[in-house]
Amino acid sequence: MGLSAAEISAVVEEIAPAVTGGSVQKIFQPTPDAITLEVRRFDQTVSLLLSADPETARLHLLSRRPSNPASPPLFCQFLRANLEGARLEGLEQIQDDRLVRIRFKTRDTAYVLIAELTGQSADLFLLDEEEKILATLKTLREQAGRPYHPPPPPPSRSQTRQTSGWKLSPDRPFPVSASLERRYQQEEEDRARARTMQARMAEIRKALKKTHRRLDALQGDLDKAARYREYARYGELLKAYLGEIAKGQERITVVDYFDPVLPEIVLPLDPAKGARGNMEDYFRKHRKYLGAEREIRPRLEAAERELTTLRVELAKIERGEFEPPPSPLPHDPLHQGKQWVPRSEGSLGKRAKARGPFRRFVSADGLHILVGRNARENEELTFKFARSHDLWFHAQGTPGSHVVLLLEKGMAPPPESIRDAATLALLYSDLKKSGKGDVIYTKQSNVRKVKSRTPGTVTVTLEKSFFLELDLARLRRLKEAAHSPPDQG
Repeated sequence: MGLSAAEISAVVEEIAPAVTGGSVQKIFQPTPDAITLEVRRFDQTVSLLLSADPETARLHLLSRRPSNPASPPLFCQFLRANLEGARLEGLEQIQDDRLVRIRFKTRDTAYVLIAELTGQSADLFLLDEEEKILATLKTLREQAGRPYHPPPPPPSRSQTRQTSGWKLSPDRPFPVSASLERRYQQEEEDRARARTMQARMAEIRKALKKTHRRLDALQGDLDKAARYREYARYGELLKAYLGEIAKGQERITVVDYFDPVLPEIVLPLDPAKGARGNMEDYFRKHRKYLGAEREIRPRLEAAERELTTLRVELAKIERGEFEPPPSPLPHDPLHQGKQWVPRSEGSLGKRAKARGPFRRFVSADGLHILVGRNARENEELTFKFARSHDLWFHAQGTPGSHVVLLLEKGMAPPPESIRDAATLALLYSDLKKSGKGDVIYTKQSNVRKVKSRTPGTVTVTLEKSFFLELDLARLRRLKEAAHSPPDQG
C-alpha cells in the first residue's frame, strides 16, 4: 500500500531540508515505475526515491543505491538531459494530498517534477516553466505538450500524522525515510518472491512439456530398436541354413534350436540378397539394437529423473513451500558451480575466430570474451553473434560496451573468467574514469532489444550485479591476450 497524505507530509518535512539547495548529480530508473535522484548538498549526497508503483507509491531517501538496468529507459534519459546538474529549489506537498512538487533551476530555465503518488493512477510528470507537460513516466505521448492540471483535491479530512506505528530510529539521520525503506523493502521482497515463484512455475511447466516430448521421442527410438532384440539369434539360425537359401528367396523355415521345444519359425529374407547378406543383415540390426540400448537407455533414465525432480519441485511450490533457487552467484558474486576444466578450443574457438568486428580477449581460463566497440557492434554482438547460454555483461546504469563471455552449453563459468569479462565491461564504459562501479551480468537469453530505439538499447532480466574496481594487473594480462578484429575486407 502506498503512502497516505499524512505520511507524505511527514517524509517531505524530513527530507526537504536535506535536498533543497542541492544539485542533481545522477538520475536512475531502477524499475519501470520509479526513479532516483542523487542530490548533493554541501558535503552530503542523498538518494531520493520517487515511486509511482500502483501498490507502493511513495517517496523517501534511500540508504543504498538500488540495482539499475544496463541502459536507461526513455523517461530516465529525458530527465538526465534536462535535470542533471540542476539546482533543486524546493520540495513541497500539494493540497495536503498525495502530490509532491519538486522545483529545479538550470542556467537557462526552470523545471517542475510532479509526483502523483495516488495509487493506481500514480505517475511522474516533468513540466516546463509554464507548467506544460514535457514528459511523463507512464503516458509520455498522450500528455506531452498539454498544461498540467492536478487531480481534484480530496474531501476534507484530518491530516494528523500517523507515525506512531513507525519504527523510528532516532540515531539515524533520516528516521522517517529509514522506517519507510524498511517497510517497503520487505513488501517489495515479498512481491519479488511472488514474481519469482510465478516465473519458476512457468519455467517448470515449460520444462515438463519439453521433457515429456524428449521422453516420448527417446522411448519411440528405443521401441523401434527393440524389434531387433532377437536378431542375433535369427542370424545364428541362418548360419545353419546358408546352403539352403537361394537368391530371390523371400523366407525360410528353420528349427529354433535355442528353444528346448525346437519349434519351427519362419524368417523373412531380402530376395535381392544372398544367404550371407541376409545373415549379416540380421546381425547388423541386432547391433543397432545394442547401440540404442547403450546410447538411449541412459538418456531415457536421465530424462525420467529430470521429470521426477520437476514434478517434486512443482508440487512443493503448489503446497506453498517455494524456496527461491540458490543464486549461481551468492555471497561472493563470482561464486561458481562445478569447476571448468580447459579443453581443446572446439566450437568455442571456431566461434571466437568467426568473422565479425568486436574487440577480442582471452580470459585467465582460456575462454573468449568479445566486446562491442559502438552501438551497432553492441547490437550485432548481443543479438546475432551471442548464443542464449553465453554470459552477457554491462556496466550498470551508464553507457558502455556490451561484453559477451563465450560458453559451451551447460558450462559453469569460472570465477576468474567472470571477473575478467566484468573488468572489460567496466573499462569500456563511462565508469572508466572513476575506475570502479557496479557491473551486471546475465545469460544472453535474458537480454531483450528495445523496439524503436537506437541500436544497442536493451532491457535485462534476472541479472546479477556486483561492485568492481579496475585491477591494473588483470587489465595488463587481458590486453596482452587481446586479438585484433578479423579483416573485414
